[in-house]
Formats: sequence, C-alpha cells, structure tokens
Amino acid sequence: MTASSDAVSPSRRAPRRLGPFGVPPIGLGCMNLSHAYGVPPTPQEAELLLRTAVAEGVVLFDTAALYGFGANEELVGRVLGAHRDAIVLASKCGMTGVDGRRVIDGRPETIRRTADEALARLRTDVIDLYYLHRLDRRVPVEESVGAMAELVTAGKVRALGLSEVSASTLRRAHAVHPIAALQNEYSLWSRNPEQGTLQATRELGVALVAFSPLARGFLTGAPPEPTELPAKDIRLGMPRFDAAHYPGNLALRQQLAAVAADHGCTLAQLALAWVCAQGEHVVAIPGTRSVTHLRENLATLDLAVPAEALDAAGRILDATTVHGARYNDTTLAEIDTERCGRAG
Repeated sequence: MTASSDAVSPSRRAPRRLGPFGVPPIGLGCMNLSHAYGVPPTPQEAELLLRTAVAEGVVLFDTAALYGFGANEELVGRVLGAHRDAIVLASKCGMTGVDGRRVIDGRPETIRRTADEALARLRTDVIDLYYLHRLDRRVPVEESVGAMAELVTAGKVRALGLSEVSASTLRRAHAVHPIAALQNEYSLWSRNPEQGTLQATRELGVALVAFSPLARGFLTGAPPEPTELPAKDIRLGMPRFDAAHYPGNLALRQQLAAVAADHGCTLAQLALAWVCAQGEHVVAIPGTRSVTHLRENLATLDLAVPAEALDAAGRILDATTVHGARYNDTTLAEIDTERCGRAG
C-alpha cells in the first residue's frame, strides 16, 4: 500500500471474488449476535446492527447452524429477508448443537438434513455459500463435500466452502467440487494460513475468508478484561486470554496502538487493513454487536494505511511474539489447520 492520502484507492473498495460473487473486502461475521461471547444482545439490538450493516454497504453476511444452535440463522433470515437479493448469504454445516452440546458431524445424511433446516431458518430457497464448518475426522472430506455438491446440483446451494482446514484437505475437496472459499482464523496474532492455505487459496482461485481478524476483540479500542468475561464466554478457555499469557499480549497491543495512533487510524482499523493487505483474494469478516464499531471497521476501506505501518504491525505481533496458543489442546486436536510456530 502507498502513503496516506485523501483519495480512496479503487483497490480497497473493489469487489473481491468469492466464487461467482463479488463482495467488498470487509463483510460481517454474525456469530456474536447469538453465540460464544456470553449473554447475546437483545433482539432489537441485533436487528439494528444487521439493518445498519446493510445500509452501510455490507454484502457478505456469515452465519452457521452452530451459532445459537439455529438462533443466529433464524435472526439473519428474519431481519435480512427483505434484502435477500442485495446480499451474499453464507452459512455452515458439519458442526451443530445436539441436546445442548456442540457436535462435529460430517456425514452426508447429516449435511443434507442440516441444509434443509438452514434453508427454513434463513427463509430462503438457496444459500449462496455453504461451508463445511469443521472436518469430521471419521468421514473422508470427499464424502462430506460430495454431499454438499449434491446440494448445488439440487439448487439449494450456489457455492461451497470449507472452514478450519489445511491446504492438503482443501486440495482434496477441490478435486471433488470447486471450492469458492476457505474460512480460517487469520489476524496479526493468528498466522496459521501463512503455513500453506494462503498460498493454496491463491493458486486455486479460492477466496480466503478471515474470521476473527480483530483477535476476538483483543485488537480493538476496548480489549476484554479476562477476569470480567461472562460465564460461558469462549475466551475463558483460550490460552491467550489466561493469566499466564494475557499481560504479555497486552504489552504487544500497546505497541500496536502506538503505531495506529502515529498513522491516524484506530487499532482495529490497523488490524483490518493488515489482513486485507495480505492478498486480493482475502476477505475479512469481523463481528461486532456495536453499530459504532461496525462503522469504524467499515471505514477502514476509506483509509490509506501506509505500508510501513502495516509492516511494523506485522513484526510487532506474529506467531513468534504472541503469548499462548489460539485454542486449548482439546480444541486444537479437532482442527485440521496447519499449526503455527509455538502458538499452535
């Protein structure tokens, strides 16, 4: 990227390819409106956030059967139904809630049933982008993707994606049916895609959709205080937020905040600009419950953050400097992505 200027570079606003679709470089992850981070917002607050996102030009909305065990798909379907033709709607199968528990299940019969349930909750005849949320190690990826390909043939899904898988699994799946997008965690402190999937997606013409690009709220103006997180907040089980590692990460965050201030942007904008600069095939989907933060995130596309600022940010916080793994050992064992340095 070039030095700051008042002009908005066309490349920062230009649509990025997501299979048959063109979407802005920043979309919206909808998970935290129903799931994972303690008590969700009220229905009114969630609806306001989604409606504002449409009004502000968000095109890609990302949900999943897992989020709220169906509640998030219902929310997105109810609120965004009137805007269906103006958005790209993504959801996921292969990991759902069963009797109050998270279950990974990539069997073809489960995928077919989950898709029908999703279509009903989303109030649509077709899902634009349907991901396999997790690789079920008991089921060859070829079988799971084969069942998803049948959904495309049946007109229930337009394009297929994978989530949290390695480059080798991506290539196996892509040989069965074209994969439009690979969704993996990617941020300044989660560099796993740089171990293979960033290059593989580029080679195959697959979009890399970066979830948690703001490091689960850590790279924002109000980082979480672990001791104040509500019960069942998933960050309570993540090593980077525990007492042994969090202080070291906060020290790195302070350095990043200084870089952002020196270049006239917020820390969140610096972090998002860094992710979006990692390739023209990269799309970020930060989540938020705040209209103010939503607008702050989207305003990143109106900024020309200098290359030296992005380079400095990437040196301050990376796989070698971050403290702690991104998941605990149990969760890491479930995930097919490449490990990254000492941080998992």
